[in-house]
Amino acid sequence: MDVAIIGLIEDEDILLDLASLALSHLDHESTDIAPYLERLEEIEDRVWDEGRTAVLSRERAAVLSRVLHGEFRFVGDTETYDAPVNGDFSCVLDRKRGLPIALSILYVAMARRAGWSAYVLNLPGHVLVQIGEKSPVVIDPFEGGGLVSEGRIRAICRACLGEEGDASSLNVVRMSNRDVLARLLNNQAVRAENDNDPHRALAVYQRITQIAPGVLDAWQKLARLQLGFNDVAGARASLFAMSEVSPDKKTRDRILDAFEALGSARPVSL
Repeated sequence: MDVAIIGLIEDEDILLDLASLALSHLDHESTDIAPYLERLEEIEDRVWDEGRTAVLSRERAAVLSRVLHGEFRFVGDTETYDAPVNGDFSCVLDRKRGLPIALSILYVAMARRAGWSAYVLNLPGHVLVQIGEKSPVVIDPFEGGGLVSEGRIRAICRACLGEEGDASSLNVVRMSNRDVLARLLNNQAVRAENDNDPHRALAVYQRITQIAPGVLDAWQKLARLQLGFNDVAGARASLFAMSEVSPDKKTRDRILDAFEALGSARPVSL
């Protein structure tokens, strides 16, 4: 997949696993992508085989855990959590270890390949997966795909929504496909900045703005890094693009003020 296409197609047409693999391949251009595609198909075949009689959301969740964790041994990397490889999808497929967002992409993608409803949930400090619509269950791919208890779901609802509820209340924290990919990449960018690698961070933020142009934070961080490299023209272009996708006038005015400041002697705050 040409990653530029991701930013142009409808969100529901994005295939999370293939898009994540395409983004990963940008850092491994000399590596043959075919074995990774075959591995995804192998996992899909096992989910299909094991899930033929799974009707209830709980049953389907159990199939995903049994195949992805039980057979293929995918689990969260608790020992080297901050290692960059944990956010690199092809490396996750190789190592069978990864961040919550990377593993959630794999679980959701395999559920959808089987024709099941599945969503990545954007929660404070962690990412979980919802399986099913009418009577959904929530699972934790980082913990082997185990079910999240009703008590924990109620606690999450209180933390996120300020109210108690069951899994159906989590609809408001479902992530779009584009936002899922942006979160995966953002993990890479943050780690690059923490490792004092601004060139790598710049490249990753550019990818985010390419595939998810509506993510304002990525444009802002990109402009900040461009200024750090004395690329004023690039920073101005990023701020202008950010203003184009900003949802409210107050934010647009603030961005345009920074844009104008870049063409003057005034200090710029990004």
